Amino acid sequence: MARRGTKIVRLTAAGVAAGVLVAGLAAPTVGGAGLGFMSAAAVADLRPVELAEPPLPEVSVVLDVRGKEIARFYEEYREVVGLDRVAEVMRTAIVAIEDYRFYEHGAIDLEGTIRALAKNLQAGRVSQGGSSITQQYVKQVLLNAAGTEEERNAALESSYARKLRELRYAMGVEEKYTKDQILEKYLNIAYFGAGAYGVEAAAKRFFGVRASRLTLPQAATLAGAVQDPNATDPNLGEKHRARLLKRRDVVLNRMAELGAITPAEAAKAKATKLGYKGKKLPGGCEASKYPYFCIYVRQEIANNPAFGKTARARLRMLNGGGLTIRTTLDPAMQAAADRAVKRYVHASDHPVAAEALVEPGTGAIRAMAASRPYGRSKARNEISYNVVADAGHGGGAGFQAGSTFKTFTLITALKQGMKTGDGLSAGAGYRAPGPAAFRNCAGENVGDPGHTVTNDEGSPGWKTLRTGTWSSVNTFFMELERRVGLCETVTTAEELGIRRADGRPLSEYETFTLGIDEMDPVTVAGAYAGIAARGRYCAPMAITRITGRDGEATAYRPKCRQALEPAVADATADVLSGVFTDGTMRGVGGIGRDAAGKTGTTDGYATAWFAGFTPDLAAAVSIGDPRGSQAHKLAGVTIGGRYYGAVDGAALPGPIWKETMIGALAGSPPQRFTPIDSARFGGCFQDCRPEPEPTDEPRDAE
Repeated sequence: MARRGTKIVRLTAAGVAAGVLVAGLAAPTVGGAGLGFMSAAAVADLRPVELAEPPLPEVSVVLDVRGKEIARFYEEYREVVGLDRVAEVMRTAIVAIEDYRFYEHGAIDLEGTIRALAKNLQAGRVSQGGSSITQQYVKQVLLNAAGTEEERNAALESSYARKLRELRYAMGVEEKYTKDQILEKYLNIAYFGAGAYGVEAAAKRFFGVRASRLTLPQAATLAGAVQDPNATDPNLGEKHRARLLKRRDVVLNRMAELGAITPAEAAKAKATKLGYKGKKLPGGCEASKYPYFCIYVRQEIANNPAFGKTARARLRMLNGGGLTIRTTLDPAMQAAADRAVKRYVHASDHPVAAEALVEPGTGAIRAMAASRPYGRSKARNEISYNVVADAGHGGGAGFQAGSTFKTFTLITALKQGMKTGDGLSAGAGYRAPGPAAFRNCAGENVGDPGHTVTNDEGSPGWKTLRTGTWSSVNTFFMELERRVGLCETVTTAEELGIRRADGRPLSEYETFTLGIDEMDPVTVAGAYAGIAARGRYCAPMAITRITGRDGEATAYRPKCRQALEPAVADATADVLSGVFTDGTMRGVGGIGRDAAGKTGTTDGYATAWFAGFTPDLAAAVSIGDPRGSQAHKLAGVTIGGRYYGAVDGAALPGPIWKETMIGALAGSPPQRFTPIDSARFGGCFQDCRPEPEPTDEPRDAE
């Protein structure tokens, strides 16, 4: 009888509350500004309104070529889970403290609302919410959907107009979903503090467990956190943790008061420590094992209009779209590159070694490695940009590519019909015979007769395309470039994807063949991969498939073009193969299978490179000092614990390349280059007898 009387009292209270609510909403301002005036017509317009519910921001996951996670992107770290994957005690705790009559009332809890209304009227402002879980869910949806500061302020304003608007939406939500569905949505949208959105992320962040494994004290802690997650954020220090512990005990007391747990269970739970673990949130490129590749992927999406009309929209899609991004990174090849780079160059060294591996025929980037860690800590000698890639992919200005560019002059000569035995006399120094000796692609004269080029490697004398390349003779390539054409050489490079790392136009000057342009390893490796693929250039790519949260997948295919005639590429590979046996890399040696490549050393040992390839893999290695390669040259330096009088392409980049390729191709059957067309490229056009030997004095070219 007593229980029945209690129910009657509650029903009576509800009826009175309804009248007070209408009167309160219709009443003029009481006790000062802030309440506003709600007309009877507005109150009468309490019709359900459908709430637009944009998808919750969800973590985007990046996978390697084998499907293993390598990075995560997010603005709000959230993992959406079904209610069946949330511990029963967590559901009980959140309902007990936030809306204990949730399963009994509709869109609004009249008792709670009237209680809050009385306090608001007394205070002269909206000081207490009295919101149901449904209303709280509505408020969070409106906040998430706010695209402007004005919309956000409207979702947070302290006014009865906002409360009435939320109530209409809440009525619509109650009509559309079951109570369990609403609770599930609320638990996934709520912010718990410490950067964790949704109960699954909070359980992992706070306690290192899934939401399904939460214990009573853990569930009470999370339930207590949602009221004011910033004030109780355990990641912000002891005072915040003390407040969170106090809130946890409030929840436990409330659960005991409602009979959800026994007083003994509450006492036992309150006797436990807070137990906050502060598990590191996964995600972001700094947290990735492969930070440079991660940055490349991030920028690929940020720069691609297919993912949104604006850069902001694309970033929002990446950080909140719940994407699954399948990439080209091969963990075994990446490990090989990491080992080689770190063996020869220490993370504490000022110079940084960077390497990229690109697959011929697809452009797939298989690895991106650097000797220094990515980040912003000067104490750990971290580097804050993508040293392996160009500026468009988070990189910097790059390093001058040096003699790796001589390959493009060689290719141009072969394209124009020269044979590998054709040659010319190379002097000890080279001066342009006149301003018109070199013309850029705009037809402008760029020759500088006052500038003398000397040889860093190789001796003067008669050189063929083979011997001049093997010995990397500067004066030979200056004259060869004059004969085949500067613009033609630049065009060859561009057809193989060569672009400056900083995005500016290539430097079309006579010393172009000596590699005066600043480059990045991904771009250079991509160009050499084009030669390996018999002239088929494929733009470097990092993403192969993106799957949306709806399960719809988009595949991304290589973007390729035939940049060189296959026979020309074959002849180039044949000449570059001799670099290992008869040229600048003979002291380092080959890799036990067909391989070709070119060392690169810039003037005064400012930077050093090696770029090379097999039929199935290409790689480029650079080394330079990010503090400024011209001011901090690679001469008289200690790198990797070893002193170097001077670092050229064969001293460090070459050995790194060799060790990487051996490791990356381990277990892969050797592939052979297509043999050179000897009838077309063998021998020489004319009498192959050398021209008269040059003197040691610089001379003008003929």
